[in-house]
Parts: sequence; structure tokens; C-alpha cells
Amino acid sequence: MDIILALKAIIMGLVEGFTEFLPISSTGHLILAGSLINFTGEVAKVFEIAIQAGAILAVMWEYRARIATVLGGLTSDARQQKFVLNLIVAFLPAAALGFLFSKAIKAHLFAPVPVALAFIVGAFVILWAERRHKVLPGSHRIETVDDMNMLDAFKVGCAQCFALVPGTSRSGATIIGGMLFGLSRKAATEFSFFLAIPTLLAATVYSVVKARHELHMSDLPLFLVGGVAAFISAFLCVRWLLRFISSHDFTGFAWYRIVFGIVILVTAHFGWVNWVD
Repeated sequence: MDIILALKAIIMGLVEGFTEFLPISSTGHLILAGSLINFTGEVAKVFEIAIQAGAILAVMWEYRARIATVLGGLTSDARQQKFVLNLIVAFLPAAALGFLFSKAIKAHLFAPVPVALAFIVGAFVILWAERRHKVLPGSHRIETVDDMNMLDAFKVGCAQCFALVPGTSRSGATIIGGMLFGLSRKAATEFSFFLAIPTLLAATVYSVVKARHELHMSDLPLFLVGGVAAFISAFLCVRWLLRFISSHDFTGFAWYRIVFGIVILVTAHFGWVNWVD
């Protein structure tokens, strides 16, 4: 692996890590970054999904104490068993729909206008949710992830299904969806982090296994470099976001999404970025 390819892997890893857990769609940013630095092709597509493993590890490291507690109490602690069951229930809707309709979604929705609309519509949903939160400050009834029941988890899982539409943002769908369903901002954000572990892990394994015949051992250094970059940037992003939500809302991200949606339309119109591939 030459130095230029390594630098490209680092850039893509940083983009993945810094955008995966923010409500701004990592997919859209990876497509733009890949096009700008000429990092495209079949291996690049698998790379973009595989380096999510680095982002997953960042969340697992940040919550390593809680994860250890959960694993230690799986057979004896009702609270931890309930938490794991909630994650499974939240994971299943998007997993099932993704398995059934991923090809159709990619064929019909992975185009500039649908992606841009997803960015912009998602922005207005965030603005509406934040306005609702200000008008009804006592609308949330769930302060922590441990206060959630199975129905709450299922609702968040259904919200995650919207992330199957390119440009929506998995984090945005689960965090804002959680807030609309009664979770506090902190509980919605943390549950989104935990839900990312099985969701991104499943997507990573599925993508790598599906493309195994196109990959070679010589690609491993590339994936490792990108994964490490994604881990570092995702860890910093998760730490920052947890501090950010203690005193800020998501309005700024909504306006950013509107601007990015316009960027998609402009770059697609002039042929600067291939948003279909």
C-alpha cells in the first residue's frame, strides 16, 4: 500500500468516524469524500462499510464498563437482560427490512434527488422535533436507557428503518425518533449509540462476506488503516457529542443538512460527484 492510498484510507476513516454518530448521514459524506479524492470502485464500497467496525469499537470502548456489566449480568440480572432484549427488539425491524429491500432501495433511491430530499426533509423533522421539545419541555418521560420498555425500543427500531433511505442518517433517525417517542435527549443519544453496535456490526459482516471473492489479503492494510482512523475520530466524536447535548440541541445539524442537500443537487447537476454509484 503506497502512501497516497494510505492517506486516502485515513481521510475516509476520519470522515466515517466524525459523521457516523452525528445526525448528518455518514453515507452521503463518504460518497462526496470518495469522489473528491478519487477513492471509488467495488473495493472502496466494501471499505466504506467495513471501517464502520472502527466506529463500533469506539462506542464499545466508551461504554466498556456498561458493556462489561451487561455481559456479567446476562444470566442473573433482570435489568441487564431487559436492556439486551430492548436492543434486540430495536435491531430487528431495520435488519428485516434491509434484508428484504436493500437491492430495491439501492436501485431506486440511491440517486441525487432522493438523497438530497432525505437530507432536507430530515432537517425539517429535526427542526420540528426541537421546536416541539421547547414548547413541551416535559414531553419526555424516559430519562435513561434503563427506563425504556420493549415498546419504547420497538418504536426506536421502527424509526431506524427510515435510515435505510440514503441520506437520512441512522443516528438522526434513532435520536430524533427516540425524542419524539418520549426519550430524553441523553437517553435517545445513548440508546442510539448502543443500537449502533449490532446494527453496524451486522452491516459490516454482511458486506465483507458478500464481497469476499473481490477482496484479497493485500487489501487488509488498507482496511486496518481506515478502521484505526475511524476508531479515533468516532471516539472523539462520541465524547464531544455527549458533552454537546448537555447544553445544546440539534438545530445546527438541521441547517447543516439543508446546506448539504443543496450541495448534493449542485454537484450532481454539474457532474462533479457521481451520487448514483
